[in-house]
Amino acid sequence: MTFALTSPAFAQGQPIPARYTCDGEDVSPPLAWTEPPAGTQSFALISDDPDAPAGTWVHWVLYNLPVDARTLSEGVPPTPELPDGARQGVTDFQRPGYGGPCPPGGTHRYFFKLYALKSRLELPPRATKVQLEAAMQGCILGMTELMGTYRRRRASSGGSLHQP
Repeated sequence: MTFALTSPAFAQGQPIPARYTCDGEDVSPPLAWTEPPAGTQSFALISDDPDAPAGTWVHWVLYNLPVDARTLSEGVPPTPELPDGARQGVTDFQRPGYGGPCPPGGTHRYFFKLYALKSRLELPPRATKVQLEAAMQGCILGMTELMGTYRRRRASSGGSLHQP
């Protein structure tokens, strides 16, 4: 069986419901994955938007998910450390935890990339995407991704969360 990531909230390439965005409750969507490659010891998740005006915008950095995990529930608390030992990094919103889609205009793509790793990572809570990617070098046994889209129904007033 192929290592695969899905969500009961949206299908591959389909719109992400507003509940999981800045136009809704801004809670993380539920995710589920299949059996990982042999030798997996932990998981890491990066969610980002490559269509952001200022370059790729990081929406979620999560690592050291336990090897026996196969799901993430909706609404993962935005804390640096989770009860199961997983850690959350700092996003481009400058805080740990999930930050939902909030594009300033047009339809953007949001990638949820799940990595199967051959070890737990020696990274403190609040690591950045760049730090996580560096720590994963040589540890990745497999990767799967789920992509959803989002377009805001109403124009944003004032500035955008994506602009510096």
